[in-house]
Amino acid sequence: MSKTNHAADARKKDAAEDLFLEQMSHQREVDAQQGEDDGTLAFAPNIDFDKFKPSRSSLAARKRKNILMTALIGVAFLVALIPLISVLWTTLVNGARRLNWDFLSHNMTNVIGGMPTASGGHGGVLHAIIGTLEITLGAMVISIPIGIMCAVFLTEYSKGGRLASVIRVLVDVMSGIPSIVAGLFAFSMFTIIGGPGTLNGFEGSVALSLLMIPTVVKTTEEMLRIVPNDLREASLALGVTKQRTITKIILRTSMSGIISGCILAIARVIGETAPLLMTAGFIVSTNFNLFSGEMTTLPVYVYQEYSKYKAHCPEGASASCVASIPMERAWSAALVLIIIVLILNIIGRLAARALSVKSK
Repeated sequence: MSKTNHAADARKKDAAEDLFLEQMSHQREVDAQQGEDDGTLAFAPNIDFDKFKPSRSSLAARKRKNILMTALIGVAFLVALIPLISVLWTTLVNGARRLNWDFLSHNMTNVIGGMPTASGGHGGVLHAIIGTLEITLGAMVISIPIGIMCAVFLTEYSKGGRLASVIRVLVDVMSGIPSIVAGLFAFSMFTIIGGPGTLNGFEGSVALSLLMIPTVVKTTEEMLRIVPNDLREASLALGVTKQRTITKIILRTSMSGIISGCILAIARVIGETAPLLMTAGFIVSTNFNLFSGEMTTLPVYVYQEYSKYKAHCPEGASASCVASIPMERAWSAALVLIIIVLILNIIGRLAARALSVKSK
């Protein structure tokens, strides 16, 4: 009896399903006749994509424009390379003439006119190299920590407050001041501290640091803004303090860009002459003490030698007396300065690669 009831129930269920499907099919036919969309693929619009295909004339115009713009970009690149190659080639050709070990290992002590010295050379740039490296290093020690900490404050702590706006305006103003103004400021400050006529290498470092700080602040701030907020949130969610998040996560992630910004700042000031003439002075001997006595840098050395133009050779002097030696020394010193900048760039790139976050 139970089997008969189950069979009857199954037949009733099948009949109900057949009736439901028949009603749905009929409803779809009605909807199709009335133009109604039930959301199925059968009612998807039939788009003729061939209408959107570009014509042959349009493709040809695109190709011509692409060739034209590629040619213009290539020409612009070559035009930009012309002055760079010209400067490098001219400096290399004229500077290599006197660039030797005697030139690099001697200063200008006991150099008289165009006559050779006891070593057989005609003076050198040892004192200028040491002065350039020490003064630039002093400027780096002052400006890089201040610039990085200022950028960290602007991006991580200020939250767009009024103080941050004032700092950004001051940084923009500092980035546009002439270098001679920075030299006047440093000269005036050390005149107040040490008395009139105070000249030393550290004074020059202070002047250069005023020119470096805006570049370091701007580049570091932009690098810190690039760091995703997800890294900050993930670190703080794990219970890491904000200070360690900044030092271990944010600064480490953006270290490569920060170092590149510092290199740009160094390249910005290493060739300055006017502020160093006022603050560090000029001497012919070697001074290793950054905080006492005048120091000579390579840009100042180039300026001084170029100003001489020609050296005095007495009548009846031998061929070893070179009247054009000041210009030759100026070109060689300029080549040495370019080489130093190149070496600093290479060191910076290697440091950026070593300190950057390794991605797997």
